[in-house]
Amino acid sequence: MSGLAATGFDLMLCALILGAALAAIAVRDLFGAVVFFIVYGVFVALAWLRLEAIDVALTEAALGAGLTGVLMIGAVSRLERLTSRDQDQDAAGPQSPPTSSAARIATMVGAAGIGGGLAWGFITLPPSAGLQLAVAENLAASGVENPVTAVLLNFRGWDTLLESIVLLAALIALWSLARDQDWGRRPGLRQHARPGGVMATFGRLLPPFGFLLGVYLVWTGSAQPGGAFQGGTVLAAVWLLVMMAGLKAAPRVSSTRLRWALIAGPLLFIGVGLAGAVAGTFLGLPTAYAKPLILTIEAGLTLSIAATLALLVLGAPMAGDGLGPDQPDKEPAR
Repeated sequence: MSGLAATGFDLMLCALILGAALAAIAVRDLFGAVVFFIVYGVFVALAWLRLEAIDVALTEAALGAGLTGVLMIGAVSRLERLTSRDQDQDAAGPQSPPTSSAARIATMVGAAGIGGGLAWGFITLPPSAGLQLAVAENLAASGVENPVTAVLLNFRGWDTLLESIVLLAALIALWSLARDQDWGRRPGLRQHARPGGVMATFGRLLPPFGFLLGVYLVWTGSAQPGGAFQGGTVLAAVWLLVMMAGLKAAPRVSSTRLRWALIAGPLLFIGVGLAGAVAGTFLGLPTAYAKPLILTIEAGLTLSIAATLALLVLGAPMAGDGLGPDQPDKEPAR
């Protein structure tokens, strides 16, 4: 791509990003806002790709436009059901006051001010290579060839360990919102798909390819863009697709196997860290064993990340559809 064509493409991409962001904010229909948000995430992923930040682009596409979009679509559906129920129970009830024009203008001015401040800081700050040189000099000792993986799993392993624990803490906080009588049930709404329909067909055809892609992203992450978060997100999407197609129900939150899957990654990460502490440094990975240890940690993290993200999208445990009277669940816990 020539310089002029590249500049034109970048300007068009910036315009599309701004347009999608404005449309997501300005549109009145909630479902339309979610659609524009997903489109915005796709454009941002392309922007990261243009900046040659492939790992960030993969994460943005999987999380920003993928699982977050599914989560928001589910939230809109849930909100519509709750609103419909409230209107049926009390058609003459008080209505929420519309947002005033002053509040909208203040929000727009505040967002524009923050954006302008970030742009000013980006333009005025002197150029810096950051940690690029330091990472390049020590990459051989990390055991992997991908500098992003070297930073996340070796040089700054503390950060990645805490991120995995934060994900688990978020799921625990979500589960704590369940009613006492619903504890131990399955999370989210029971999914039903028409046999032979589009969702059921996708639920049978796509998971094998998605599983292979997720495993490949984890395996190749040591040398090329990829890793546990990207691979785990793809596997979470595969699991969600199977459940949305009605091919398999979500496990109970009291399932022992499920809980072991959730803590496997952080527990394995802490175990490797303690072994390093015995050798001299917590999370210190000897060069001779760094690569197999990193791949082992990433395998455990992938399992935990996939399970955690999928369960975060499904929501808190509930009886039946969560709106009507309690429905018995006679399946035994496993």
